Amino acid sequence: MNSRASKELIIEAGRTEGQYWKDLWQYRELFYFLSWRDILVRYKQTAIGIAWALIRPFLTMVVFTVVFGNLAKLPSHGTPYALLVFSAMLPWQFFSSALGEASNSLVSNSNLISKIYFPRLIIPASSIMVSLVDFMVSGIILLGLMIWYNFVPTWRILTLPFFVLIVIAAAMGIGLWMAALNVEYRDFRFIVPFVLQLGLYVSPVGFSSSIIPAQWKFLYCLNPMVGVIEGFRWAILGTNTTIYLPGFFLSIVLVILLLASGIWYFRKMERTFADVI
Repeated sequence: MNSRASKELIIEAGRTEGQYWKDLWQYRELFYFLSWRDILVRYKQTAIGIAWALIRPFLTMVVFTVVFGNLAKLPSHGTPYALLVFSAMLPWQFFSSALGEASNSLVSNSNLISKIYFPRLIIPASSIMVSLVDFMVSGIILLGLMIWYNFVPTWRILTLPFFVLIVIAAAMGIGLWMAALNVEYRDFRFIVPFVLQLGLYVSPVGFSSSIIPAQWKFLYCLNPMVGVIEGFRWAILGTNTTIYLPGFFLSIVLVILLLASGIWYFRKMERTFADVI
């Protein structure tokens, strides 16, 4: 009989929280690989490639400018209406795209999940990187509009990365909820696009939130994207816009709660993904 005791290696998903977060760092190369793979697949075999990241928000901006600016004559507070719309279209397009990608990420990678262990949180996190690339490309349109209208941003533009982080946190928080629920209930692949389509019109994308009556404004900010969009406009448009601070702080609190609860629920359901998916 061999005196050397046999050893068995058990791969287990983060026995403690500390170990789980260490696993995330150890598997960082997988995060890079999945992010790059998703970026390549997104535009593979498309005729105009990444230009789709420019076409979609540009056409939406044109429609909203014509409908809300030219026909409805909604106020823009001295800002060209196209700039007013696109400064909100940037965060909304980023949020909706990131949320859509994250919510379907686990189902799309079912083969990978069922074969090996790695922190599953990597999958929805890496899927958001595709939308981040689209967001940066779409910034070209914003730059073009500023040149067209001779619009010079103020020092507030330096705060834009802070608001980008809020959008990422919001998309990640809700995306974790939707990704985990989508594994168990595939109905969510139909629910998420519908909610995002509705959200485009109830969020202040095609109009300024200043048209909302004062008595309803705080309640309106229960939509966390209201504060985020106002923050983007404040940073991009400078002195032509203001932030409704009570609503903005409410949006920040809601985003933090969504992110914390999303991580908690995702971690709670993570052990069952390989069996259910």
